[in-house]
Amino acid sequence: MKIKPLFDRVLCKPIIERTSQGGIYIPTTNSERHQIMSVIEVGEASPVSIDDKIIINKYAGAEILVNNEKLYLVQNFDIIGVIYE
Repeated sequence: MKIKPLFDRVLCKPIIERTSQGGIYIPTTNSERHQIMSVIEVGEASPVSIDDKIIINKYAGAEILVNNEKLYLVQNFDIIGVIYE
């Protein structure tokens, strides 16, 4: 299934970056909402582009399940930053 966001919306997926200093993965709880996302698809009026890493408001957007993967549709005003490396 392919989803194309409309207007100023962005489709993104959470980036889980939880490891200990020794490199061991630390799982998160199901109730925790991620704020760092990777952009998958953008609408026509979006200031970000595909593959950007963004920071969103904690409970922003609509959570959808696609192929057993949680994705989020958020609007531009819920994006509070872009991460550059």
